[in-house]
Formats: sequence, C-alpha cells, structure tokens
Amino acid sequence: MSTAQLSVYFFLQAGVIILVCRLVGRLAQRFGQPQVVGEMIAGVTLGPSLFGALLPETQALLFPKASMDMLYVAGQVGVGMYMFLVGTEFRADHFRARYRSAMAVSWAGILVPFLLAFALAPWLQHVPGLFSEKTRFIEVALFLGAAIAITAFPMLARIIHERGLAGTPLGTLALTAGAMDDAAAWCILAIVLASFGGSWMQAWLAIGGGIAYLSFMLLAGRRLLRPLAARVPEQGPLPPSVLAWIMALFFLCAWSMDAIGIHAVFGGFILGACLPRGVLTERLRELLQPMVVVVLLPLFFTYSGLKTQLSVFLDPAMLLPATAILLASFGGKAIACWAAARLSGESPHDAKAIGALMNARGLMELLIINIGLQAGVIEPGLFSILVIMAILTTLMATPLFNRIMRNHGATAARVAGDPSLP
Repeated sequence: MSTAQLSVYFFLQAGVIILVCRLVGRLAQRFGQPQVVGEMIAGVTLGPSLFGALLPETQALLFPKASMDMLYVAGQVGVGMYMFLVGTEFRADHFRARYRSAMAVSWAGILVPFLLAFALAPWLQHVPGLFSEKTRFIEVALFLGAAIAITAFPMLARIIHERGLAGTPLGTLALTAGAMDDAAAWCILAIVLASFGGSWMQAWLAIGGGIAYLSFMLLAGRRLLRPLAARVPEQGPLPPSVLAWIMALFFLCAWSMDAIGIHAVFGGFILGACLPRGVLTERLRELLQPMVVVVLLPLFFTYSGLKTQLSVFLDPAMLLPATAILLASFGGKAIACWAAARLSGESPHDAKAIGALMNARGLMELLIINIGLQAGVIEPGLFSILVIMAILTTLMATPLFNRIMRNHGATAARVAGDPSLP
C-alpha cells in the first residue's frame, strides 16, 4: 500500500473514530460515566468483536492491517500529549503534604497485586492462549503483576478533572500514588522485556535513564523553563514562539523516555509537572486540550479495540483463568489501597475514594498490554482478557467514587443539622 493510500485510509479512519467515540461517549455520560469510558468501549465496538462480526468485509476495508502503523503513531502522540496536560495540573505542595500517605498507598497497590500474580503464575503459565511458550515463570509473574498493579493514571486524572477535584488534596494524593504505581510498573515491564529478549542492558538503561531524567527535570529543568513563562503576557493568546518551544521540548522528552524503554507518556507528564504554574499552563490547556481529548486520544482507544477478541470469554478453557485474573485485579488493588490509606491516617471517606480511583486501569493498562503483545510476551487471549478488565474496572470506578462522595456529602449535611436529610 502506497503512502498516498495510507493517508486516505487514515483520514477516513480518523473521521469515523471521532464520530463513534463522541456518540458512545455521550451515551456513557447518560449513565453517569465519564466521556473517556465511552471512548474505550467505542474502541472495542469498532474491532472484530462487534463491527467485525456484523460487517466483516466493511470492517476489514475500513481498517486494513497495512494502515495500523499510522493509527498507532497518532494514538501515541495523543496519549503523550494528554499526559503532558495532566502534568500541568500537578500540585507539588499537596504532594509534599501527603507524601507519607501516597507512599503507603502506592506500595500497597504494588505489593499485593504482585503477590497475587506470583500465586497465579504457576497455573496461568501453562494455559494455552495466555502467554508465549518462551516465557519463563518469573516473566509470567512479573508481567501479570505489572498488569494488575497498573493504575489508569490518565483516566484517574480525567475523573478528578471532571469532578472538580484537580488541585485538591484528595485529587493530588490519588494522582501521586497512581504515578508512583505506574512508574514502578513500567520499570518492571522493562525488566520483563529485557529478560524475555535476553538484554539486561535495556532494563538498566530504562531504570537509570528514568531516574536521571526525573532528577534533571526537578533540579534544573524548572529553572531552565522559567524564561518561557516570562514571555507569556497576562492577557492575550499564547505567543507562537513559546508554543513552538514547548512542543519541541515535549517531543524530545517523549522521545528520550521512549528510547530508553520506559514510555513516552512519562516524558510528557514530567515536563508538564515541571512547567512554571500560572498563565503559561493555563494558556496551554486552553489551546491544546480540546484537540488532544476530542481528536487524538480516541485514536489510541480504537487501536487497542481493534486487537480485542471478546470471543475468548466463550471458550470454556479460558473462562476459569479469565475469572481468576478479573477477581485478582478487582480485589487486590482496591482493597490494598483502601487499607493502606486508612493505616496512614486518611479519613474513611478519603480512603474509600482512593480505593475506588486506584482500582481503575483504563488507558495505562491498554498501553502495557499493547507492548506485551507486540513484544511476544503475551498472546491474544490474555490481551483480550486484560482489555475487558481495564474496561470493567474503569466502569466501576466512577459509580463507586460518586457514591462515596454523595454519602460523604449527606453525612456532612446531617452533622451540620440539615433538616431536609433523614
């Protein structure tokens, strides 16, 4: 397929994807779910399980295999830029205030899922359709642990933003713990890929390079970025020269993290977190967020959905392993994070909210399993199970979180003596 033909397919695919994601997202909002949940579901409906089952020839014509690389790159740009915008809302002061709680929640959200993964690995390693025959026990356990421990960091950020909790202590605690969990999961994934590919140098490069990048950005990056903020006027649009510098830095930071084997999203997030707060970050969000959220991010969800086969749940041999993985994912993360938050001194309300939010997998789950599938560590059966796990845990997060917030509001009103409440 020529480059001209690929561009024609991409424009058609992008138009269809945006329309379907907006329609399904609007439907999800009617049921109390955030737009992003509908976009995840829309991605799966455009794949072989629904669209491909009803109109296989049309689906194959719209999404030929030769066009997938272009869709993949566009989706990676979208998720990277979204994480950059999430970073611009990160509050360091709240992180310092709740550092102890964030560490406790993060460690619990990592250790318990990995204990469950090591318990399940001896059995799941030998179930056909889950892991490659070349994977060893330690690789199976570590990859499964990372997949269960991962948090839907962008999804969590979007729920917090849509609920008006961005910049609040609760929102910052959840984002901090989620960031720690995901950074640890990516480092462990680098170890798995290095072990599977026989290159331990890649694992050391990922971990050492990630620490070096974070240290540089925290110690020197903030100071070097201040002149950009000084060039933004209090009134008026963002100067094109400042936007050009920011975008160049974003792509270079994303490239550096991708090149060492962590992931581009962390390069963008850390850059956003280190930008001087004020007019600069406000203008960037106003300018970039609509394009990123509406146009680019749905491309990634659809790319993952095109690889998901729901028929795996109809296979009797896969039903028990799928149930075990789903139960370990649902229980291990939420309960562990709730207990850690309570033990570290958080209120019952905040601890429950943290457990509900941290249990969502969403976008980051899709990222990690896409990498595992491309590297040959996992097979399509496990990929499909984990996609469904990502959707279900994310579907559960918002209703649980909303219920916790409503109950807390009703309790506070009763304490204040509101006569309209029982």
